[in-house]
Amino acid sequence: MQPSVLPDLAHNDSRAMHWLATAAAVFATVAVAGLLQPGDGAASASAAPAGTAAPHVSTAEAPDPTGVVFPLVCGSVGQSVGRQARGDLDGDGKPETVVAVHCAAGSGTPPDAVYVLTHGSGAAPRVVATLVDPALRLTVGELAVENAVVSATTLGYSSDQVPSCCPDQREETTWRWSGGAFVRSVARADAGV
Repeated sequence: MQPSVLPDLAHNDSRAMHWLATAAAVFATVAVAGLLQPGDGAASASAAPAGTAAPHVSTAEAPDPTGVVFPLVCGSVGQSVGRQARGDLDGDGKPETVVAVHCAAGSGTPPDAVYVLTHGSGAAPRVVATLVDPALRLTVGELAVENAVVSATTLGYSSDQVPSCCPDQREETTWRWSGGAFVRSVARADAGV
């Protein structure tokens, strides 16, 4: 065996005391970093542009999609709720929940449907609108509600010959409640994604 030309470094010795000291230092760093993080109120207030107050939307009242049976035919595989966004869409002071839902297929890319939930006459949430029909074969990438506008990034296909794995079209779409219905507008459409 050839002797090393490098100097013998004392800190290369991995004794139990060395590992305990390292673990204690890492733990102390994480603990201090956790104490220095802003609370939820500070984070949402800093997200508002300078000079404006952050809008207060109570997500506690927004409908919970857990247990809702959506108008999506999935057979025996069941339904899976993906992305969610909450906000007051119709200006009544009560937030709605917008959800992307697809069939819980074991593989592949099942298409998404996007539904708007509100509280029914009782406490149970109910679907009041379909923003994206699953027959369109779209996948929802991003979903948000801001200033009473629903926005979504959807990925789709230019023809039936495009495989489900590889969408080749992308749209930035918004919906706004107006005149008793959701009005859709496409902000940007890109082909050849």
